[in-house]
Amino acid sequence: MLTQIIGLTRLCIAGPGGKIGALSFLMIFGLGLAGVQVGVRLIAWTADFYNALQKLDVDGALRQIAIFLGLIAISVCVHLASAYLRKMLQIRWRRALTEAALDRWLAGKAYWHMRERTDHGLDNPDQRIAEDCRIFVEKLTIEGLELATNIVALVTYVSILWSLSTFALSFSLFGHAIEIPRYMVWAAPLYVAIATFITHGLGRPLKALTVEQQKREADFRFSLLRLREHVEAVALADGEQAERRLFRERFGAIAGNWQRLANRELILGFFTRPYFQTVLRIPLFLALPAYLAGRVTFGGLMQIGSAFQNVVTTLSWFVFSYRDLTELAAAASRLSHFMRAAEGAATPASGPALHKAGHAELRLRDLVLATPAGRRLPPVPDLKLEAGGSYWLAAPSGHGKSMLAKAIAGLWTHGGGRIERPEGRILVLPQQPYLPLGSLRTALAYPQSPEAVDDATLREALATIGLEELWSLDEDGWTDRRRGLSGGEQQRFALARALLQAPDWLVLDEATSALDIEAEAQLLSALRRSLPASTLVLIAHRAPQGLGSLRMIALARPVVAFSAGGESDDAVPARRFAL
Repeated sequence: MLTQIIGLTRLCIAGPGGKIGALSFLMIFGLGLAGVQVGVRLIAWTADFYNALQKLDVDGALRQIAIFLGLIAISVCVHLASAYLRKMLQIRWRRALTEAALDRWLAGKAYWHMRERTDHGLDNPDQRIAEDCRIFVEKLTIEGLELATNIVALVTYVSILWSLSTFALSFSLFGHAIEIPRYMVWAAPLYVAIATFITHGLGRPLKALTVEQQKREADFRFSLLRLREHVEAVALADGEQAERRLFRERFGAIAGNWQRLANRELILGFFTRPYFQTVLRIPLFLALPAYLAGRVTFGGLMQIGSAFQNVVTTLSWFVFSYRDLTELAAAASRLSHFMRAAEGAATPASGPALHKAGHAELRLRDLVLATPAGRRLPPVPDLKLEAGGSYWLAAPSGHGKSMLAKAIAGLWTHGGGRIERPEGRILVLPQQPYLPLGSLRTALAYPQSPEAVDDATLREALATIGLEELWSLDEDGWTDRRRGLSGGEQQRFALARALLQAPDWLVLDEATSALDIEAEAQLLSALRRSLPASTLVLIAHRAPQGLGSLRMIALARPVVAFSAGGESDDAVPARRFAL
C-alpha cells in the first residue's frame, strides 16, 4: 500500500505546477508547525490560569483570559489559512493526477483495449478517474500533512511532558516495591500502542469492504446511465420492469455490502467511541497520584494533563484517522490497478501484426480473426487494395465484418496474420456513430478543434449530406435535436465529418445501413465527388449504390474478384457468397 501511495504522490508532484504545489505543501506544513507552537503556549497557559484560580488572583485570571483569546485568534487564523491553501493544493494535485490517469487511458487507445481484453478484471474506469482521484488527493493532503505535522508535534510535546513529569510512580506488587520514574511519559505511548493494535485488528476488513462498496456504487450508476442512453429501445420494448429488476439487483448489492460495512464499523466503534470519549480524561486520572501526594500544584496538574493529552492525541492519529486511511488505501489500490492496466493495454501483446507499408496499397496476408473468447473465424482472403479505388468487401452477418474493420484500424487484438497499412490517413466509420457532447460545431469538427474549420466549410459539409437545416440551431436547439437524431441522420452526420477530414483511405463499416437504397446512393455519390482522390472501402452485407465502378470482394467462398463492369484482372484470391 505504501508503495502505491508514494507512486501516485509522485504523479501529483510531477504534474503541471509541481513546484507551486510543493511550495504550497511546505507553507501548509509551516502553518501546522505554527499551530504546534500555539499548542505549546496553551500548555504553559494552562498552568498559569489554574494557578491564578487556585490563588484567587482576579487580575492574573483576567490577564490569562486575554492571553487565551489572543492564542485562539492566532489559532483560528492559522487554521483558516491552512484549510484554504490545502484546498488549492488539492485541486492542483487532483488536476495533475487526473491528467496522468487520462494520459494512460487515452494513450495507444488503451481505453479500447481495456474494454476488449478480459485479463485485467478492471471495472468502471470512469469512476476511478473521476472519483478515486478526488478521494486519493483529499485524503492524502489531509492525512499526509497531519502525519508530518504530528511527527514534529510529538517530539515537542514529549519533551515538554518529560520536563514536567519529574515525579515517579511508586507501588508494591507481590511484595516487591516498584518505582517508575517519569511514568507519565511511558504511559502515553503504551496507552496508544494498545489502542492502535486493537483498532487495526478490529478495522482491518474495512479496506476490502470500502473497495467493494465503491465498485458496487459505480455499477449501479452505470446501469442508470445505460437506461438514459437507450431510452427509446427500452420504451419500445416495454422494458421498464426488466430495468427495475436490474436496478433492484444492483442496489441490493449495494445494500448488502453496506450492511457488512456498517457491521464492521459498529464492531470498531465499540472500541473507538469509548476511546475518543475517555482520551481527554485519562491524563488527569494518571496525574492524580502526584497531585494527591502534594508533588504538583493544581495548575501543575492541569498543565501535565494538557501535555499528556497532546502527546496521546498526537500518537492517536492512526486511531482517529483509521476510517480515512482505509479510504485512502482503497483509492490508492484502485488507482494503481487502473494505471497498471492502462499501461499494459496500451501495448497489446497479440493480434494481427500491423506494418506501415512504404507503398500506396492496403494488403492483408494470412489474416485470421478470432473472438475475444478465442473462437477463430474463417480466414480472410489475402487482399491487395490499390489507392484511389472503390471496394466492397461483402459478407453475411457473423463473418466478422466489423472485426475486419477494427483490425484495419489497429484495434482488434484477437487472431493473427499480417496487415500492411498504406501511407496516409485511414479513417474508419462504424455502424453506430459517436456524437460528442458540446456545440454543433464541436460535434461536426470532431476530433479536430472546433476553431480549426471555418463556418463556410462546416455548412457546406452539412449541405452535402442533406442536413443543412441543423446549421440554424442554437446550442440548446442542437442539444435537443442531437438526442432526437434518427439512425440514418446520425450516419449522415458521420459522413459529413468524414468530408471535413478528407482521409486518404475511408473505411465504412455498415456506415450507411440505416439509410434506404436511394438515400445511400445519393450520399455515396456525393462522397465520391467530394473525395475524388480517397480510397473508399465499404464493408457491408448489401451492395452499395451510387459509386459507379465498384470492385467487389466477397468473403465466403474462394472466387476471383470482379467489378461492376465484369470480371476483374486482379488475381488476388477472394471469396464470394450468394446474395
